[in-house]
Amino acid sequence: MQYRPLPSTEQTNQCHRPDTAQTKLIAPARQPTPTPIPRCFPPLSRPIHARPHRPPAPLDPSSLAIYHGPPTLMTAPTPVSTTTKLLTIGRDIKLSHSVFALPFAGLAACYAAGGWPTAQQIALLLWCMFFARTFAMLCNRFVDRRIDAANPRTAGRALPAGRLRPRDAVAAIVLCALMFIAGAAGFIFANHPPNPWPLICSPLVLAWLGAYGLFKRFTVLAHFFLGGALGISPIAAVIAIDPTILADPMPWLLGAFVLLWVAGFDVIYAIQDIDVDRAQQLHSIPARLGPAGALIAAKIIHLAALGLLVTIQRTALPFRSHQFIPDTNLSFFALGMLIVALLLIAEHRAAARGQFTMAFFTLNGVISLVLGALGIADILPFS
Repeated sequence: MQYRPLPSTEQTNQCHRPDTAQTKLIAPARQPTPTPIPRCFPPLSRPIHARPHRPPAPLDPSSLAIYHGPPTLMTAPTPVSTTTKLLTIGRDIKLSHSVFALPFAGLAACYAAGGWPTAQQIALLLWCMFFARTFAMLCNRFVDRRIDAANPRTAGRALPAGRLRPRDAVAAIVLCALMFIAGAAGFIFANHPPNPWPLICSPLVLAWLGAYGLFKRFTVLAHFFLGGALGISPIAAVIAIDPTILADPMPWLLGAFVLLWVAGFDVIYAIQDIDVDRAQQLHSIPARLGPAGALIAAKIIHLAALGLLVTIQRTALPFRSHQFIPDTNLSFFALGMLIVALLLIAEHRAAARGQFTMAFFTLNGVISLVLGALGIADILPFS
């Protein structure tokens, strides 16, 4: 048997080297079809569209921190002028409501002076009355700013609405207190002999005026504390003109009348806030007794106030001696009492119909002006 030799390595490579000409004619091998990947989510029923561009809501510059970078990136909020702040305060505290206490302070001042006080005394009285009332109203607005924000009737006030910053209110409170003390000190030079008592009593007056707004958080007698804040005006006026007149019961009776009169119409006015007072657990006679009970309580309070007017007319010499109708014993002050009684009846009828704005401001403003003017008319003939 003959054996054939194995081919060499070179021959083997030549045998297995593909022919270039034949390779061009051979079709490429077919690639296997890839297995489809299963869907993880169901197909969309509608095509996806790009969301429209919405610009961001504008930001309140006053709520942002002060930016110290380049001015091209962020501008500082527009500063509010001092005049604008003062006008905002004046509208918010309703300077027209000064008519409630001012006529009684003038009546008491004329009674203490036995006629018209001096021009300097009148100017100082107006100065102190203005700043004392502004101080009291700003303190009340400041401590009640969160309560007012939850009350639809008061949410539009300057502090809860953001038109006045709390620090501006505090600055105005401090300024009013200093101006009131300065006016009280002026009576040292306006009176002969010098009268230091207004300056001595001024811190006590400011403490009472600043604190009366807090009492409704603790007691239903808050209406009487408010009345006391206005009731001290005739007593303070007597102290400013002649403190010795405090030995006469008339200033105390007049102050007590103002206290009860203001407390009565404050009870009526608080009927509007029954639901808010109950929700915030604030104390008031309407929240405790309801609307009907509050109206009855206000009638009792005003009857007591009329009783004090009768006492004043019978005990104070100018109000019982002067005759404005011949052959009668009816003085101007007595006529004022009759008008006040009729106006209080009209006030309670308006309150029963729900006309609280008319009952609060219009009628009570007329009561104050009429009684103060007619009382002064009785005093002037004795000067």
